[in-house]
Amino acid sequence: MAEKVVHAFEDVAKHNNKDDCWLIINAKVYDVTPFLEEHPGGDEILYMSTGKDATSDFEDVGHSKEAEEKMKEFLIGDFDVSTYPWGGKSNTNTPPPPTIASSTPPNHESSSSKLLLFILPLLIFGVAFLLRFYSKN
Repeated sequence: MAEKVVHAFEDVAKHNNKDDCWLIINAKVYDVTPFLEEHPGGDEILYMSTGKDATSDFEDVGHSKEAEEKMKEFLIGDFDVSTYPWGGKSNTNTPPPPTIASSTPPNHESSSSKLLLFILPLLIFGVAFLLRFYSKN
């Protein structure tokens, strides 16, 4: 059986570009370099998650079970949480300082507000259609 590889934060943080991109998610290290072009959210999202614990970034999006299964292909080892520079531990409650400015706000919406964001435009479109239809008659 292969020996389990444990990566220090300093080593993982060096892998932060399109040719070599590693992420820390749930104290595991993933080499997502081959997945950058396939990622549905674009490669920039993955770059923004390098150099820190990306667990909250990953969980906030609400990835599917298929995405979680696909992650196993990119697992390259465990993360040594004692090497994490912010408080000596990796967790989602103590985020590190941002490394890249983001123009998108964090996703903290509940499922009901997501549903409302989907239904509200449909309702507005429906009302506009009905008004247009009945105004011609």
